[in-house]
Amino acid sequence: MNVNFAKRVSELSESQTLEMAAKSRELIKQGKDIINLSLGEPDFDTPDFINDAAKQAIADKITKYPPVNGFEELREAICTKLKRDNGLEYSVGNIVVSTGAKQTLMNIFLSLVNPGDEVLLPTPYWVSYYAMGEFSGAVIKTLKTDVEDDFKMTGPKLRKKLTPKTKLLVYSSPCNPSGSAYTCEELEDIASVIEEFPNLYVVSDEIYELITFGEHKHASLASFDNIKDRVITVNGVSKGFSMTGWRIGYMAGHENIAKACTKIQGQFTSGANTIAQMAAKAAMENSPEKVSYMNEAFTKRRQLILDKLDEIDGMSSSAPEGAFYVFPDVTAYFGKDAPGGKVIAHSTDLCMYLLEEAEVSTVPGEAFGDENCIRISYATDEKSIIKAMDRIKVALDKLK
Repeated sequence: MNVNFAKRVSELSESQTLEMAAKSRELIKQGKDIINLSLGEPDFDTPDFINDAAKQAIADKITKYPPVNGFEELREAICTKLKRDNGLEYSVGNIVVSTGAKQTLMNIFLSLVNPGDEVLLPTPYWVSYYAMGEFSGAVIKTLKTDVEDDFKMTGPKLRKKLTPKTKLLVYSSPCNPSGSAYTCEELEDIASVIEEFPNLYVVSDEIYELITFGEHKHASLASFDNIKDRVITVNGVSKGFSMTGWRIGYMAGHENIAKACTKIQGQFTSGANTIAQMAAKAAMENSPEKVSYMNEAFTKRRQLILDKLDEIDGMSSSAPEGAFYVFPDVTAYFGKDAPGGKVIAHSTDLCMYLLEEAEVSTVPGEAFGDENCIRISYATDEKSIIKAMDRIKVALDKLK
């Protein structure tokens, strides 16, 4: 059937992380032994204390429509968490709970960005930032970072990219896909530049907050009072609490922005799932120490994958400071011939080659605004990481 679809359907790009995951599933159905290192999903079960809260919510029959911006008791728990873990003072009127952090981000784009406004994205960026900017009619500009900078923007580089037309700056820390994370000192440098542009708003995506390594302590941009009213902190329970399927995210920002996001959400989905909200409340009320075992496992996997990368000639990567990804530069393989005769022209070619030859699924850097790299997730068990990285090494050695 021929359908005259709206123009936005053809203009909207498909998420390449989800696309690679879908291709992996198709190959697995065909009997292929695919190791999936493409999707950003913790392999842990949701903790029992969270599951128990959800069961209690069912027993208590908390199944009616919730407020659009979330149950007040959940928003209070989020305020307590932000004070406890981040040193941020907010009231319930500053919080909006949504169906995942992705909806939270879309609410913000639709609330703040008019067609023609500039949105600035430091590269590499999470795949959906760009698509959300396009959907809202923004003029999207990028600020390039690279492996030598640990994939971080600096104050001087940011100042060069900002203009009076720049409405929104969006970044993540820890970063998906690079794993880089900003220190308090680095954010102070950035905050001083943001202060110079009074019409600029900033989205600080902190969804990987609980997954950090070594001596690194998570820092929030909203902790700087001189710009706090123009910073919207985005977070959720998917990554740190292994609750990807529960679909709960939230924002903390100026009350006027929260009201606008609530208005947008009210015409799309209304309030998030009631049972999931009560489960998220349990997550917010407990100390991060309760789920520190996940971070300990990711720390070991991080070192394992860095060690395996060191065994592969041609891949250079910075050591991630958070999240569960490495983002190695793979330009050394561009221009080489695969066994079947195909030339590896870019990271998409390389990822497809690794999927077919090594039976390992990764994500091309083009999806994140950096065509020189690929994203490899280590949100899986150590045995699979070792097996996958050994396969990748063998496949790359076949390129001539």
